[in-house]
Amino acid sequence: MTKTKPEIPKRLADDSSYEVDPGKGWILFAGIMLMVVGVLNLLAGIAAVDNSTIYTRDIEFVLTDLKTLGWVLIVLGAAQLLAGIGVFRESELARWAGIGFASVNLLAQFVLLPAHPGWTLTIFFVDIIIIFGLLTYGGRDRRSLQG
Repeated sequence: MTKTKPEIPKRLADDSSYEVDPGKGWILFAGIMLMVVGVLNLLAGIAAVDNSTIYTRDIEFVLTDLKTLGWVLIVLGAAQLLAGIGVFRESELARWAGIGFASVNLLAQFVLLPAHPGWTLTIFFVDIIIIFGLLTYGGRDRRSLQG
């Protein structure tokens, strides 16, 4: 008398639907936010160079003046846009550039804090989320995070 093994039920979906990339959502979100912050930095930089009324008047900066910070924001915003496009193309170099540009933007926003506190703190926290997403879930080995 031979024992037969009980039949294992088949999955209702094919095997490919169980292959999940756990970091794809975070990378997508970080890339979108990197590009959004880049556009916002471009607009804020243009406003600073043009002496727009959105910034608080009669502020004395320790390091430089508002026009110079505006040019820094313009260059930084353009670089963030390019890095965001590279993140969508899954470039490892663009991911590290995005982390670097978001980190530099953190420092730039601290310098701009007296000029527009609410705006600056919002962009600051978005930069932290961008850095978290790109550092935690980016890279070639993110598929090793599967359970």
